[in-house]
Amino acid sequence: MLRFIPHVSDPALLVDASTRDDAAVYRLSADRALVATVDFFTPIVDDAADWGAIAAANALSDVYAMGGTPLLALNVTAWPRDTLPLALLGEVLGGAAAVCREAGCLVAGGHTVDDPEPKFGMAVIGEVHPDRMLTNATARAGDLLVLTKPLGTGILTTARKRDLCGDDMLAPAVASMRALNAGAARAAVRVGVHAATDVTGFGLLGHLHNMLMASGVGAEIRVAFLPVFPGARDLVHRGAVAGGTRRNLEARTDVTWETGVSETDRLICADAQTSGGLLLAVAEADVAELQRQLKAEGTLENAIVGRCVAGMPGAMRVLAS
Repeated sequence: MLRFIPHVSDPALLVDASTRDDAAVYRLSADRALVATVDFFTPIVDDAADWGAIAAANALSDVYAMGGTPLLALNVTAWPRDTLPLALLGEVLGGAAAVCREAGCLVAGGHTVDDPEPKFGMAVIGEVHPDRMLTNATARAGDLLVLTKPLGTGILTTARKRDLCGDDMLAPAVASMRALNAGAARAAVRVGVHAATDVTGFGLLGHLHNMLMASGVGAEIRVAFLPVFPGARDLVHRGAVAGGTRRNLEARTDVTWETGVSETDRLICADAQTSGGLLLAVAEADVAELQRQLKAEGTLENAIVGRCVAGMPGAMRVLAS
């Protein structure tokens, strides 16, 4: 779809759609730039407040992935007013507002349309210093790749919809999806990581591919080092795989799979995440300090999952161990 977006040439536009980064960035002055993003989706969990909270955290994450601070959010809502009560929409908006308060981000209104299928998300405006901005386009060969949340939210939410798991098994994924990536962004900026993106609908490999293409490097990923929610692998065996995850895997013709990487692990690498963690490319000399900073910020994970390598841009090799 990006091919239909008109090319924009303006020196103030620091990041646009050409690198498939997480948000647009527009320079206002020598020390200030705006970060702009929008994201929305259909219900991912049964609880309305949790859905709103997850959607808000997911939208805010794009600002954090750029090293920015969210300032202002607008609700984006599609609602079947004749079949679902507006009080339920109130719960969705309340869950989103709670997460935005935690982020220090104002919710200033929004827009709602009548639609047979409910959808919710946010447009978010943030700010970042142009010299401390993170992008997906500056990873370097030799950088280590660090992931700040576990994988498997797509598997677990799909399993819940198909009655393959209960709320207790889903709860850690809900807590992860509600969690802000603010601390991970602060740690990344302090350490000076080379590149960043957040892992959402295209899965780990899809978002890594965008980073690699923008940066002109390849990567190796080690399956044994991937943080994965408890029970996710078993749920894959039981059929809890969303159509989007299978499409993600089919699209990854640029991946070389080492013998021994199971179909289950391939699906985990491609699992369509919602409000996933940040994927950070950091110099090997700085990785220990980054992990220390991530721990201090209380991120769910600080796992070294692979490294960037010289070679064909976008090429990925997935190793079993």
